[in-house]
Amino acid sequence: MSEQVVVNTSEQIPFQGTDLDEQWTSVKTRLRQELGDATYNSWFGHLAMVSMEPGRVTLSVPTKFIRDWLETHYSTQIRKAWAGVDPSVERVDILVTEIRTLEARNNDARANGANGKGSVRPVSAAPAKSFPNPAIRTGNKEFDRSGSSPLDPRYTFDNFVVGKSNELAHAAARRVAEADNVPFNPLFLYGSVGLGKTHLMHAIAQEITRRDPSRKVLYLSADQFMYQFIRAVRYKDTMAFKQKFRTVDVLMVDDVQFISGKESTQEEFFHTFNALIDHNRQVIISADRSPSDLEGIEERIRSRLGWGLSADIHATDYELRLGILQSKAELLARKPGAVHLPEKVLEFLAHKIVSNVRELEGGLNRVVAYADLVGRPVSLEMAQDVLSDLLRANERRITIDDIQRRVAEYYNLRLADLLSARRARVVARPRQVAMYLSKQLTTRSLPEIGRKFGGRDHTTVMHAVRRIEELQLADTTIREDVDMLSRMLEN
Repeated sequence: MSEQVVVNTSEQIPFQGTDLDEQWTSVKTRLRQELGDATYNSWFGHLAMVSMEPGRVTLSVPTKFIRDWLETHYSTQIRKAWAGVDPSVERVDILVTEIRTLEARNNDARANGANGKGSVRPVSAAPAKSFPNPAIRTGNKEFDRSGSSPLDPRYTFDNFVVGKSNELAHAAARRVAEADNVPFNPLFLYGSVGLGKTHLMHAIAQEITRRDPSRKVLYLSADQFMYQFIRAVRYKDTMAFKQKFRTVDVLMVDDVQFISGKESTQEEFFHTFNALIDHNRQVIISADRSPSDLEGIEERIRSRLGWGLSADIHATDYELRLGILQSKAELLARKPGAVHLPEKVLEFLAHKIVSNVRELEGGLNRVVAYADLVGRPVSLEMAQDVLSDLLRANERRITIDDIQRRVAEYYNLRLADLLSARRARVVARPRQVAMYLSKQLTTRSLPEIGRKFGGRDHTTVMHAVRRIEELQLADTTIREDVDMLSRMLEN
């Protein structure tokens, strides 16, 4: 369609009193009632009358983006609304025009009337302030930039350590980053704090832009999405906001749980999400829990977040934590004057700091910094002294008592049954799960765990741990139970 409106006043139907005004008002009322205030205000508030010819009505909007959206999603509703008021209307056209074009036409219409060439009444248009132009606004500089958060160059696929707990999320992230077409939409990454979600998000964004610099990738946190939306509303720049977020090739929103309870932000996020999916644009979301477990998020949003692929990042196991530390140590060793890190210290940290990867790397950095600043070689004793507060916090975070209570609640058992000598499977299997979690999530020894479970021998605990490890490979129910309990305890 043409980007300019050319109006031939001789072909227009002259206004007879306020009939056309009344028709236009009736049409807008019908649309508002049918679509609701939120949708109407977002998309129809800028719609204005241009002309009316036999069987045809011409409307205008200030940007091509709004025109395309209305034609794609609401053309049928607009035509039906007009036909309900005037059955002779069979066609409704929407053109792109600036307010000054309408004003110029109105001036021409007034001039023609003054010269006796007609009695065409100027078409009423909305006040100029309701037509923000994002390209020329100066009141809100926020939208002059892309709005994307800076990417950390350290967070790449090359230095992401892969283990059993994150292999699905890593594989899905790489597929999205390397694919020419959208493989699944959205990609939803979820897991507890500090397990690598943000690392993968940054890696995806950097890989996409490296492979094709022309693709527009917008990465930001849910907090920043909400902040920019609030600014858009405050400065009456919502159309610029929509233009920016709904025309990107890839939208990445980190920690989406932070828009919980924010109804207006969720409404805008919902429409943005739908617009991008409809146009086959890639959407990547991260959160601290699965879509179905997001509290304070509207059901329609949770449902759509589960449309594509949801990839869980589990709690790290000992092998993965050690691998992460070894990878970090190799990077540090390349620096001039690098501090030597004994393998025993890395193993100690991997055993003791089980909370998340962020604290694990932070602990290693603190040990290296201390050794460098005071000139003391890294040893097991030094690491214990330097990290005493962090080690105490990790020991305090999850206790065997916490695990026992949570497992009993999860399997609907009494705590006394879990600690009893009963061998019925309905009790024995949850007990083995609790012992396994006690070994994985605490630093307690096998004899200590056995004593906490009714004075059992350490060999009983060892058998329980091995049994649950075997069952997780063959029984998806047990694997899901262990994963769910691990997340519940860590959160």
